[in-house]
Amino acid sequence: MILNEQIKAIAERLSALREVLELSLEDVSSKTGIPPEQIAKFESGESDIPMSFICNVAQAYNIQPSAIISGDEPKMQSYFLTRKGKGVSMERNKCYKYLALAAGFKDTLFEPFEVTIQPFDKIHLNSHSGQEFNYLLEGRVLIQLGDKQLIMNPGDSIFFNSTIPHGMIALDNQEATFLATISK
Repeated sequence: MILNEQIKAIAERLSALREVLELSLEDVSSKTGIPPEQIAKFESGESDIPMSFICNVAQAYNIQPSAIISGDEPKMQSYFLTRKGKGVSMERNKCYKYLALAAGFKDTLFEPFEVTIQPFDKIHLNSHSGQEFNYLLEGRVLIQLGDKQLIMNPGDSIFFNSTIPHGMIALDNQEATFLATISK
């Protein structure tokens, strides 16, 4: 089942990039730690594509995650201005909406996103290489880091090793918005 047209476009880019780089599903699996069968589901559009996978595969392919998301290669080298609400948007599913805030900047050392999450019942954990910083702008969230659960309020921030399985849910039946930076 195709989740939406944006996921389908990202799936097609993932598949085409792997083919151009002459990598097998097993090659990508060894670079990302994701089983080949799951990568095949990502590339076919049959499964939601986690941002952690996009960041990991971008690092493995030596490209910017925003190139996978938008299909455009970043070109700016001195600065890139993103106006409020105008970042490159990616809606992974109904619960998460990402705005890439440096999509046009070439060779970033980390990826900044504005992330909006809708209330839902279950935390979906993911992990990826590098480190992550989250600063809560609006709402309240429950973040799980390994077996530890923490509640964050507006103005709270957390910096963590993103190889630790992590995820969050919005609390109080209200959406929450946070700034996330993910290192490479």
